[in-house]
Amino acid sequence: MSDSPRTTLTGARRTGSPAHDRSGWSSRGDAGLLAVAAAFTLAQLLLVRPGMGLGWDESVYVSQVSPHAPAAFFSAPRARGVPLLVAPVAAWSSSVVLLRTYLAVLSGLGLLLALRAWRGLFPARVLTTAGALFATLWVTLFYGPQAMPNYWVAVGALAATGCVLRPRSRTALWGLALSAALMAWMRPADAVWATLPLLVLLVGVRRWRRPAPLLALVGGLVLGAAEWVIEAYLSYGGPARRLSDASRIQGGLGWNPAVADQARALAGRTLCRPCTGDLPALVLTLWWWTLPLLAAGAAVVAVRARRPARTLVPLACAASAAFPYLFLIGYAAPRFLLPAYALLAVPVADLLVHAVRAPGRVRRRLTAALVTLALAAHLSAQFVVLAHTVRRTTAAHREWARTAAALHRLGVTPPCLLTGHDYVPLAYYTGCASAATGGHDANTTAAAIGRAARSRSVAALVPPGGTPPAYARSWTPARAGALLAYLAPGP
Repeated sequence: MSDSPRTTLTGARRTGSPAHDRSGWSSRGDAGLLAVAAAFTLAQLLLVRPGMGLGWDESVYVSQVSPHAPAAFFSAPRARGVPLLVAPVAAWSSSVVLLRTYLAVLSGLGLLLALRAWRGLFPARVLTTAGALFATLWVTLFYGPQAMPNYWVAVGALAATGCVLRPRSRTALWGLALSAALMAWMRPADAVWATLPLLVLLVGVRRWRRPAPLLALVGGLVLGAAEWVIEAYLSYGGPARRLSDASRIQGGLGWNPAVADQARALAGRTLCRPCTGDLPALVLTLWWWTLPLLAAGAAVVAVRARRPARTLVPLACAASAAFPYLFLIGYAAPRFLLPAYALLAVPVADLLVHAVRAPGRVRRRLTAALVTLALAAHLSAQFVVLAHTVRRTTAAHREWARTAAALHRLGVTPPCLLTGHDYVPLAYYTGCASAATGGHDANTTAAAIGRAARSRSVAALVPPGGTPPAYARSWTPARAGALLAYLAPGP
């Protein structure tokens, strides 16, 4: 690779990149990145509605630190990064608006810092374009203000890759360690997949074999995953058992091609499990199917410009981050591929900027017009899917809020316990504990639920047409929103 760590800045001069790494915030390039980050934050607040209630997974994460409801069962695949991330707000306030505003601002700051890690590697216009491409994906806008880990793995992966490719500097080493820790803090397994090419590069390629970045990367991963490992020993029977349990909960990790499943989820299905039905309209997914072609084009441009590493390395990291979710897990969720999208953004942006700056006035104008039209169509599709997803999700969360209010009117108030249909989010909305006697999140027994009914309100929730569990068949049924709540005899 011609752009080794010792020649990166020299190569940057040849291709029009900044010749040195400014540490201040006064350059025009920083102004562009600041504008993208600010617009990203504002778009989240305007388009994703801060008042949208918490989802199922969010309820689990937030309940770990919130006084609003007892902590929900924390299953093996989860990590404690999100609860710690939301703790500064959730630990003292139950306001969803405040929490989402805080996360929107924080996600904008995270995007800004991740893009700044690439300064000196690409021109400012490329990084600004990359930020805009990633920030305008519907899945990025939708999950930026949510209490979920995938966005933070994405910006951590983007920052870590940029820090590895930058010349030697103390700032880059600290950035690499902190980015790796952030990823492992959020999702340890995803952190390993996203950084695997970086580890190979720093260990297996002689001109990139440097102890300081390798120690920073490995140290960050170890530091971020330490809590997960300690908790594995304390609560799950050790890391191997926890990984085995996580695999079982996710349907068993193995050869499970899920490319079509991920495509089906692109129309706004936040969880596609089981993932059946027709593929969405091509107009909504064309951008996704063309990503491999754009990545290949970016690689060609980089090789011809004799600066392959800064493009091929993020492409390799993107492929590695996406691999388990495209081929090893038998279901899909759009958020799973956020790290891959973040890593692809810079090479694709470089390709687009190269295309619109092609030699020849007529060719340049024609290319710019075509790229503009393609981006306009792409953005239209993204915002259509985003609006649909936000509308449907908000309606579902409002239904949970109405059910919680109905349960309160029935006398199910804290201290209380819910089990049955949608029991995790409904327990959080109601302020109750949650419990299950079966399934992936089984954490109690029927006998234990019966004992709990002696000291608190207990309700088993059943969907329309469903039947109550055996231990609740003698309980009093009552309508709670669209559900039927079987109420245990009062304590």
